[in-house]
Amino acid sequence: MSGRYEVVVAGGGPAGVAAASVLARAGRAVLLVEAGRGPGSVGEALPAAARVLLRDLGAERVLADGHLPCLANRSAWGSALLGSADSILDPHGHGWHLDRPRFDRRLRECALAQGVRFADRTTVRPLARTPDGGWTVELRGSGRRTVDCRWLVDATGRRAALARSCGARILTRDRLVAVHLTLGPAEPPGADTTTTVESAPDGWWYTAPLPAGRRLLAWYTDADTLAGQTGRSGSRSAGPEAFRRALAATRYVGPLAAAHPWPAAGVPRRAPAHGAELDAVHGEGWVAAGDAAVAFDPLSSQGILTALFTGLRAGQAVHARLGGDRGAPGEYARTVAAVREAHLRNHRAHYAAERRWSDRPFWQRRHRTTTPEETPA
Repeated sequence: MSGRYEVVVAGGGPAGVAAASVLARAGRAVLLVEAGRGPGSVGEALPAAARVLLRDLGAERVLADGHLPCLANRSAWGSALLGSADSILDPHGHGWHLDRPRFDRRLRECALAQGVRFADRTTVRPLARTPDGGWTVELRGSGRRTVDCRWLVDATGRRAALARSCGARILTRDRLVAVHLTLGPAEPPGADTTTTVESAPDGWWYTAPLPAGRRLLAWYTDADTLAGQTGRSGSRSAGPEAFRRALAATRYVGPLAAAHPWPAAGVPRRAPAHGAELDAVHGEGWVAAGDAAVAFDPLSSQGILTALFTGLRAGQAVHARLGGDRGAPGEYARTVAAVREAHLRNHRAHYAAERRWSDRPFWQRRHRTTTPEETPA
């Protein structure tokens, strides 16, 4: 991995792979760099509309096997009654409950087959601008080495490592965290193929089946609420007692979880789930995509879909800019802004529909318009 590339993409998730694939298929020399550190994502759903984006990326086969169909989305929201939206009404068909590591691996395999070079367990650090307006970057993996490139794509997720090193600021909209636990296979195996969402006094719950008969449980609440109930303000794990108490108070999620054995370790993990955005999604020689550009509240179920879309659009913008179109990055920024505004309108409307606990801080915060705040460095 020495020499020169036209584009270095940092981040091997859906956004980074989408950007790298677009550029490689356009004939650009691309290096995709994946840090590969920390726990992987689990239990994410992919909407049926993703079929269109995967086809555009030449990656239709990534969903050929190993994933479960999602035939309906059920929710108890704004009422104690459980409503359902069936996939038969979706013109794109059903969605999927993903085996996320398999999905990411297959997506990268497609990119490699299209000519993308790949560096695993490696991080990217910009060192200097080159005389022609490009970059010299340091790759840190089993050793250290430098490469030159003309453009950088930041797909490093919510931390937006490259964009921040280039002066961009992360703005956060809330304090949402996910407290999640994967339960063991049910005996006998369950037949449920639906996603279930249930609102609660201090947040909301999500559960869905996973491949191999497992089930994901996730409680979404605010970081200060969680700290008050568990006494763990900065830990990546959360108290199992508080998690069990909150689960026991649910009407629909709890019974679904009861059919599965609690894992031996039994310690729920926590992960950031707040809405966030960059104050600028591009600059001189760089562009951000996926959660690095804009991260949505998981209630939207649009995380992977948005990552694929913004990655594809970022790749197209960089290709156009390298071809001489100076306005392409700005057009990409306007596209991201339009996606963000559409999400915020839907986000406000959906949270406004739940009024049963308007006296609780979690819901009060979401029933008023807030201005995003800069994340401390």
